[in-house]
Amino acid sequence: MSYNFFALISRMKNIDRWALMRNADRENVMEHSHMVAVLAHALAVIRRDILGVPCSPDRAAAAALFHDAPEIFTGDMPTPVKYHDPEMRSAYSRVEEAAVTRLVSGLPRAMRPEYDMLLRDEGGVRDLVRAADKLSAYIKCVEELKTGNLDFKSAAGSTLEKLRAMGMAEVDYFLDNFMEAFEKTIDELSV
Repeated sequence: MSYNFFALISRMKNIDRWALMRNADRENVMEHSHMVAVLAHALAVIRRDILGVPCSPDRAAAAALFHDAPEIFTGDMPTPVKYHDPEMRSAYSRVEEAAVTRLVSGLPRAMRPEYDMLLRDEGGVRDLVRAADKLSAYIKCVEELKTGNLDFKSAAGSTLEKLRAMGMAEVDYFLDNFMEAFEKTIDELSV
């Protein structure tokens, strides 16, 4: 029998993000998911090692790798459209759910529970993955602003506000200790 799950996952690289914005540096869903995994892992390490709260960085990173996998079928729905109103969000949630079901059916039965949990974000790390996703968006905005692309100015401000409003100590720690470096050049980072 031939299963299609991993072939479908590999198509995440074909889906561009930020479609409504002019991008100095294009980003696809696979690149974004990698960064979200790196950030979710970091937030989980901060939670566990800095804040002393039990947490699995490995589970957070794995869930983050798959957090946008439904977009293989849906594309990257722009935030203003996806969250336009409760009806639109509800409809999009149903479409995402159908996409997850379709993806998981592309695996042998014995593997489905693990990937189902990752795709449905049921590993107890949902808040970290959501925060990492938002943090990745903020980093993208900062990087675009560094190139002089002012199309991201408003998005940067509103995304930072949303990050601070999360009230998550892990996010605040990351913003306070790591974000400044994203504004530096490679020469400044090499010092």
